[in-house]
Amino acid sequence: MNKTRIARIAGLTLLGAPLAWLALAQAAAPPAAPPGPFTFFITSKGPGKGADLGGLAGADAHCQTLAAAANGGSRTWHAYLSTQAADGKPAVNARDRIGTGPWYNAKGELVAQNVADLHGDNVRDRNQINKQFALNEKGEVVNGRGDMPNRHDILTGSQSDGRAYAAGEDRTCRNWTSSTDGSAMLGHHDRSGGGNTSWNQAHGSRGCSQENLISTGGDGLMYCFAIN
Repeated sequence: MNKTRIARIAGLTLLGAPLAWLALAQAAAPPAAPPGPFTFFITSKGPGKGADLGGLAGADAHCQTLAAAANGGSRTWHAYLSTQAADGKPAVNARDRIGTGPWYNAKGELVAQNVADLHGDNVRDRNQINKQFALNEKGEVVNGRGDMPNRHDILTGSQSDGRAYAAGEDRTCRNWTSSTDGSAMLGHHDRSGGGNTSWNQAHGSRGCSQENLISTGGDGLMYCFAIN
């Protein structure tokens, strides 16, 4: 075998080695996780009556209607809202009415594994509620601070741990039945603005009308979770 042929063979061997290693690495790599089921979204629009959502039942129905239009109607959907004790009825905690998780956005990306991670019960910031992952039911990014119009104020009526406020000062626009007087606790889905980055307890609204909600960077939007 002449020297030229030996050199050619050696060169081909060296050239093929990296390709072989690449093939082995690709074969050994675990397959990408499949997208999760659609179980979480921010409403693309509110009912249009400010914070008068028709109570929890009306809010849940709004979530269900939007989910159904996005091929998610086979699941039962609840709005992430708390109510305060009033008229002989006990308070309702938002965290207790959304199921157990995990929850995925409309693109199948994980938002939170369970209720504890969602609220940082054990470790803070274990959820992915932010502008990138907290999408609407159509899989679209929801406008945040710096966008026109800003829509980052999300109705919650909740404390940071997902529990209701004590009776007294209105934090739920009369348990989601007022579009005039009162105030509602809001979260920032984009984790930005006003020195408070909480997704569920950023600041109170200026009132309960649609105009009041828009004035601080909202639009009467809600978080919706599939409970099954």
